[in-house]
Amino acid sequence: MRLLHRIFPHPHLTILLTLVWMLLANSPSLNSLVFGLLLGIIIPFITQPYWPDRPKLRNWPMVVEYMLVVLWDIVIANITVARIILFKRDADRQPNWVCIPLELRTPEAITVLAGTITMTPGTVSCDLSAQGHNLLVHCLDAPDTDEVRDQIKQRYERRLKEIFE
Repeated sequence: MRLLHRIFPHPHLTILLTLVWMLLANSPSLNSLVFGLLLGIIIPFITQPYWPDRPKLRNWPMVVEYMLVVLWDIVIANITVARIILFKRDADRQPNWVCIPLELRTPEAITVLAGTITMTPGTVSCDLSAQGHNLLVHCLDAPDTDEVRDQIKQRYERRLKEIFE
């Protein structure tokens, strides 16, 4: 088991890199699979010293749920942003800064939250406080900043706490 862990220091990343390579190659062949597998073995092996304290995902079903929620929110946000751009006058838009107090403490969870917010159209993560307790988010149209804050904490942060902490 120890030898297997040395060859595959991060097996999930190995599988993910192999699958991503197969998708990028766009041709399911044995050569693509072998090269993708080589990348999937070499990259985690080389980067292993930079990951001394790898995060442990505590709740795999919640990871799937989180991904589905984020994908759904991205689709809905695309439609919402398109409606704002096409049909809402500039004078009626209310862009706002929202400060989100974080209960998350692990850097990986905070990074996933900030990335999720940025990937969702209409919002951008802009800054993290020096202590990592607050995240500053800009919203394209947010008349009620408390509602935005509560929605981010309920939909994303709560799930990330269950996944990472």
